[in-house]
Amino acid sequence: MEFPRLLAIPLNYMPLAAIERATGMLFQRVLKEHPDLFERLGEHKAKRFAFLPGDLPLAFIVEPARPAICVIRKSAMQSAVDASVEGPLFILLALLEGRCDADALFFSRDLSITGDMEAMLAMRNALDDADIDLPRDLSALAGPLAPVFGKLAEGIRRRALADEVSAWN
Repeated sequence: MEFPRLLAIPLNYMPLAAIERATGMLFQRVLKEHPDLFERLGEHKAKRFAFLPGDLPLAFIVEPARPAICVIRKSAMQSAVDASVEGPLFILLALLEGRCDADALFFSRDLSITGDMEAMLAMRNALDDADIDLPRDLSALAGPLAPVFGKLAEGIRRRALADEVSAWN
């Protein structure tokens, strides 16, 4: 499932600072739930990784050594990264959670990986080991509405990934 174009259009006009702040909050929450997330990267921890949703006008640059995430518009992307992966947003989120077979997606050309393949493989292995569950991990940000948010997010994930990715293992 592709991210709806109608919802992606406003991202071209939203201030990057607002998008980056929201993304940073989510990133920090995931790191709080999984503090050892980047430890498995070893020598690749100092590298920069770009995640490029094909259905959004944004690029997400992750720097595990800091750890930090920044958001830029793809049209302005000039910063050097060591490795990048491009694919539909929901597929990238499924990879984050280890819910799909990255090798199968790569060979079926649903994902495009460029740059340091060894670094990206290390990132994939780190993510697979982390047991990330975005609805569970991020629902705490909703405060007293956490149970409702969690169920809503699980439903969105289920619909978005239906028939999209093969199960991992």
